[in-house]
Amino acid sequence: MSHVATLIALFPLAGFVAILVLGSSLTKNSAGWIGTSAVGASFIASVATFVWLLHQSNREVTIHLFDWINVGLIHVNVAFLIDPLSITMCLFVTGISTLIHLYSIGYMHGERDFRKFFLYLNAFVFSMLILVTADNLVLTFVGWEGVGACSYWLVSYYFTKDAAASAGKKAFIYNRVGDVGLLIAMFFFASHLHTLTYLSIFTTISSGAMSPVVITLTVLALLLAASGKSAQIPLFNWLPDAMEGPTPVSALIHAATMVTAGVYLLCRMSWVVQYSHAGKLTIAIIGGLTAFVAATVATSQRDIKKVLAFSTVSQIGYMVLAVGSGAYIAAIFLMVAHAFFKALLFLGSGSVIHSLNGEQDLHKMGGLRKFLPWTFPTFTIGWLAISGIPPFAGFWAKGDILVNVYQSNKILYALALFTAVLTAYYMSRLFVLTFRGTERFREITEGHDPHESPWVMTLPLVVLAVLAFLGGALDLPFVHHNSLAGWLSPILAMAGAPAEASSTAQWALSIVDIVAALIGLVAAFTLWRNTEPWPTYESSFLERVWRWDDAYDTVLGRPAQRLALVGADVVEPLLIDGAVAAVAGAARDSGAGLRKAQSGFVRHYAVVMMAGVAVALVFVIARVW
Repeated sequence: MSHVATLIALFPLAGFVAILVLGSSLTKNSAGWIGTSAVGASFIASVATFVWLLHQSNREVTIHLFDWINVGLIHVNVAFLIDPLSITMCLFVTGISTLIHLYSIGYMHGERDFRKFFLYLNAFVFSMLILVTADNLVLTFVGWEGVGACSYWLVSYYFTKDAAASAGKKAFIYNRVGDVGLLIAMFFFASHLHTLTYLSIFTTISSGAMSPVVITLTVLALLLAASGKSAQIPLFNWLPDAMEGPTPVSALIHAATMVTAGVYLLCRMSWVVQYSHAGKLTIAIIGGLTAFVAATVATSQRDIKKVLAFSTVSQIGYMVLAVGSGAYIAAIFLMVAHAFFKALLFLGSGSVIHSLNGEQDLHKMGGLRKFLPWTFPTFTIGWLAISGIPPFAGFWAKGDILVNVYQSNKILYALALFTAVLTAYYMSRLFVLTFRGTERFREITEGHDPHESPWVMTLPLVVLAVLAFLGGALDLPFVHHNSLAGWLSPILAMAGAPAEASSTAQWALSIVDIVAALIGLVAAFTLWRNTEPWPTYESSFLERVWRWDDAYDTVLGRPAQRLALVGADVVEPLLIDGAVAAVAGAARDSGAGLRKAQSGFVRHYAVVMMAGVAVALVFVIARVW
């Protein structure tokens, strides 16, 4: 079955190559179906590999393809690590991506660069699968960079718009900053452990080859990498701007692929993270603060996609908080559940936008529930799931994290619980302003009723709604041995996990979670049930992301711009060009001086020659005497 596992990443690559080679000879629908079929085949290969691995006694299988780098003591191969963590990632990445590809056939049908869009999508999924299946950090870095490059192309898909072009560049640059952290971590492993292969790192880290200080520095470097890719403080600003890309891109980046890469890396390196208490605490603090800050910002956004974008930042913050608390399985549980309900919410928002001729402003929606008979009920399930209402997947997944954080750090638990209230509030606000209340869209639709999306867009919504409803069954409390926890625990470091809470404590904390969600729901429905006149609960400070971008612009952007102007106006013309001109002038002047010595008269040359001989004779006689 190892050859089937290799096909997981190769199918999207084959789709990419097919669309690239066939090019303009393909019809729009053909390109869409080729891309969708390729990722769907990858999902089938993932399921087959999962079933095979389930019956193996050794669930850490390395598939060696060929030797790659041999430098000194460092040996790196192109090889895949097939284990419960990588297969779990492959299952939801390929499954969700298949649904997003299918949705895109309908959503992007009218676009001019339809084929190019699916070309980028297949390349994106291929890069993500390389990232999660690689058996070493170097190959992971290849997928890591591939995801970053594809995100640039997809976010700036509408590159003729200045905002989209800037958003693509912003995403690319922020991710490059994070990449420095991954490179530093790789340098530490190479210099101290002489290996970059995961299993070798995990078996040698306990030998004492890396001091506690170096391990902490390595963990902080990994956190920097994760902060860039998974949009955590201080590198979270690029993700909301990525909404300039088409809605399927938003769903792909925010739900199943790119933003989960950083959390995956931290969980994959759990055997290293567990050795640094300071590193784990820093990870937990960054995750908790990011979840809170992003949730506050989401409460005042007007763009439906930006509310969901900051929601993603907040939910990823929960996952990072879980990693810092040693609850790696809880982080993966929320990652999978989040893929279900966040993909549902983004694709549902795309259906709303599609029905309103591209409008994204919540202030110009309202009363859409009776016009969208498929989008409304499926979106409702996604809303309840992310709000933490039982029995939907979000309740179980987020509750698992909150229980573990409560056992680990009470202060961070209080912050996370308050963030849960905010989550229920801003998602309920979005739901009310979109589907309930007065109809504020008549000017946009020119008096016509909004229309439901075609089946290729509504079918993924139905499938995702079912997954968001039933996803909690992956890891229900009290059945961990036969669920996601039992599947993942053998390959994750469990030594630093919090002690398991008693049954009474779990029930009590679950009730607290439900109360927190209900507080947020009731507050939103109370405050936003009437929009005439328009409520004034939105904060410009929060709408502008705590002035975070303004601060970066003041501290970094403007000084860098002024420095560039100094370089252009002073350094370049006076120093660089001046130095070059001075050298040229000196050569010219010296040439002019030497040219005067070349008179062309033999008598002048004879005098100079005799003078030279005289000087030589004087020198020789002086030496002899």
